[in-house]
Amino acid sequence: MGCCQSLCSDEHQPLGKDGAQPPQVTQNHRGGATTADNGGIGGGGAGGVAGGGIPSFSEFSFSDLKAATNNFSSDNIVSESGEKAPNLVYKGRLQNRRWIAVKKFTKMAWPDPKQFAEEAWGVGKFRHNRLANLIGYCCDGDERLLVAEFMPNDTLAKHLFHWENQTIEWAMRLRVGYYIAEALDYCSTEGRPLYHDLNAYRVLFDEDGDPRLSCFGLMKNSRDGKSYSTNLAYTPPEYLRNGRVTPESVTYSFGTVLLDLLSGKHIPPSHALDMIRGKNIILLMDSHLEGKFSTEEATVVVELASQCLQYEPRERPNTKDLVATLAPLQTKSDVPSYVMLGIKKHEEAPSTPQRPLSPLGEACSRMDLTAIHQILVMTHYRDDEGTNELSFQEWTQQMKDMLDARKRGDQAFREKDFKTAIDCYSQQFIDVGTMVSPTVFGRRSLCYLLCDQPDAALRDAMQAQCVYPDWPTAFYMQSVALAKLNMNTDAADMLNEASQLEEKRQRGGGK
Repeated sequence: MGCCQSLCSDEHQPLGKDGAQPPQVTQNHRGGATTADNGGIGGGGAGGVAGGGIPSFSEFSFSDLKAATNNFSSDNIVSESGEKAPNLVYKGRLQNRRWIAVKKFTKMAWPDPKQFAEEAWGVGKFRHNRLANLIGYCCDGDERLLVAEFMPNDTLAKHLFHWENQTIEWAMRLRVGYYIAEALDYCSTEGRPLYHDLNAYRVLFDEDGDPRLSCFGLMKNSRDGKSYSTNLAYTPPEYLRNGRVTPESVTYSFGTVLLDLLSGKHIPPSHALDMIRGKNIILLMDSHLEGKFSTEEATVVVELASQCLQYEPRERPNTKDLVATLAPLQTKSDVPSYVMLGIKKHEEAPSTPQRPLSPLGEACSRMDLTAIHQILVMTHYRDDEGTNELSFQEWTQQMKDMLDARKRGDQAFREKDFKTAIDCYSQQFIDVGTMVSPTVFGRRSLCYLLCDQPDAALRDAMQAQCVYPDWPTAFYMQSVALAKLNMNTDAADMLNEASQLEEKRQRGGGK
């Protein structure tokens, strides 16, 4: 099993949980290559798509990022507070044509490359369509850089405070609040509740106009974790007392973002709370929204902002409360974000395989889960040959118990009892086992699809690829999960990648 397994297929530490340990900082691997034009997961170890339109996490070389950003040209700087901030963000484009955002730290921000890599890998495991996800990092000499998905439609601050054509309509403001609350709740649920310096500059808009939360805030600004570089008037009071970020601090900062959405300008929380207590809600509202918003909805948001901005941290709501409060206010769910923002959506024709598909490829292209199931049953474990080497300890009673558990999972899989199969594979084989099987990950991925859990299915398909980097089935399963997540362009790319790998195997170039 290659090093990729030890990175993103740790059976004792599922994806999405904090605390993963990276390997040697300079290690290259399939799905984490340092060359920008390598294949990687679905088209680029350095920037390839891993799922949901989300590229896989990789280690980049400094030369790749230097080339991508035109030698870190000042023309490529996209951080709006760049002159004040010590860490600049650049726009870049890899050789595979993918756009990226590159955050470049000062040389002494992270003296220890291992510490920086560990922090980056901890954030890099997160994958959610409400995040502008971290897709890589670079530790090269004194250089410390982070690489993220590039969001082409500016920041919330730009749309709220520096708009030229039109301000953000009320329903879109409610969507921003809701989506960012979902992002924070996902991070909190997955074990990383701390977000540093949440503000309107951290909210970005993707190619569809959907708001996303920048992944950079999930990572400390430096080894000492200093945060809140903005005006102290907007800083949580407890941070001013002890210099520490807590989950409650994040809620406070979310409250300041709600104020931005309500007012369309920067209002110090203390001043806003005075207006709220004085029942001057109309004075708080953005004048550009006059007559174009619901007073009832605004009252709910104002009350939520007030709760978030409470002086005592324990009196603030948690992330699930934020989501629950904002969810009922989403009244224009059928209107795309780019329409509400008044921007044009950039459409790219999806790539399609240039070669005939195999039966599995055909089934995946049709999303025919029944046919996929039949093929995986017939394939059995043939593709696992060589991916696991049995050692003496694996013939112990524990190993026998694990194999028995796998047999029970296989039986449930054949009998189409997919929930039982998930339980057997998860609890007794994947979660506690010492042997990792790509076939088990592939089978559990299909089980998740059949149980309408495409996110979990995508994660398992990525795990399968980590164990067996050139396994077409892993890519095929990712393509189906992506299609289920309505990421059709990326699903087509993944299908194409899988068919190329199959062709390579047939020519004798693959396993």
